[in-house]
Amino acid sequence: MEAMIREAPGLFVPVLPTLWPSMLAKRREPSGFYPFAAASVRYFYFARNAVWTAVRMLGLAGGEVLVPAYHHGVEVEALLDAGAAVRFYRVGPRWEVDLEDVGRLIGPRTRALYLTHYAGFPGPAAEMKALAERHGLFLFEDCALSLLSADGDRPLGSTGEVGIFCLYKTLPVPNGGALVVNGRRGYALPEPPPPPWASTVSHALSSLLSNLELRGGTLGRAVRLLVRALGRRTAESTRLERVATGTAHFDRAHVDLGMSQLARRIALAQDFRFIVESRRRNYFFLMGRLRDLSPPVHNQLPPGVCPLFYPLVVERKAELLARLRMKGVEAIDFWSRFHPACEAARFPEVAALRRTVVEVPCHQDLDSETMARLALVVREALLASRPRSLAEGKRR
Repeated sequence: MEAMIREAPGLFVPVLPTLWPSMLAKRREPSGFYPFAAASVRYFYFARNAVWTAVRMLGLAGGEVLVPAYHHGVEVEALLDAGAAVRFYRVGPRWEVDLEDVGRLIGPRTRALYLTHYAGFPGPAAEMKALAERHGLFLFEDCALSLLSADGDRPLGSTGEVGIFCLYKTLPVPNGGALVVNGRRGYALPEPPPPPWASTVSHALSSLLSNLELRGGTLGRAVRLLVRALGRRTAESTRLERVATGTAHFDRAHVDLGMSQLARRIALAQDFRFIVESRRRNYFFLMGRLRDLSPPVHNQLPPGVCPLFYPLVVERKAELLARLRMKGVEAIDFWSRFHPACEAARFPEVAALRRTVVEVPCHQDLDSETMARLALVVREALLASRPRSLAEGKRR
């Protein structure tokens, strides 16, 4: 079986789920999943826009927000640009929030607590909410990596004053972020204007091409590369406006951009239960095949979790990533840098996470055959990236 998988050509595992042509015409009944079922929700082009808007909406400019030391950085930029000050609290090696550290850091300038749910795994929302209420603070729930996840029966993003979501990390949409307001106060938020049509079409086409490569192997890859080259030339010659997603920095020029109607239609056409079940199944499969070589950050998958990816822990990260990309696997160097405002030396556990965590795809596009090939490729890359004595010992 492994020999057959090894010889099969044209493996391509995209980091994000892809857009299937049939999704452009599908319709479904309204979903009960957050944020789509929330009573008060506004859609943006980026989740970072929702962070910026929430700071302004809640009047936090000039106040302090306590933020996890394990962060992407773009959310910190959005907080700072909106006028908030930031202070960082400790996160442990299993992504656990140090609640005692949070409590110690609360001071007279503190106005809000910021909780990140990492890769679909729930943080201590109830405990953070209780701490916030005890001190008269707001709670932000950052669910940018945790769309469709729940802590048991409680949807992530439904506990804090606001919940913030990124759609295009979990769903095959060209853009999309969401802000849910859960508090009792009423906030009149205008609907953001739509993004440039060329940007939406460009991202949708790119996702369709990734889907073609996923299903079409070597031929699909050739077509994808050809169409992308033609698209770049067209964009350069016509100067089409394209707002890139997945960028590392906050740009005030894009803060008012909303989510496109096409993205919303694609999102609402998804089978969310299938997505959750597929991601959980694929996570369990990778855990069963890989944890003897390199345990993930989490060895358990609690009920309700929709994992964004499989968090592989490795020492020689750059080497492993290079090997995987050579084999057609779009693994990601997950959150390797601190924001400049955060003093890295104060957080050795977070520094270790940034040095070692690799994002391995486990999304809904990956069927059982692809998962078997993916697991084999990752195993071989892990063994090849180890010191020779250890690799030989594993082979024996």
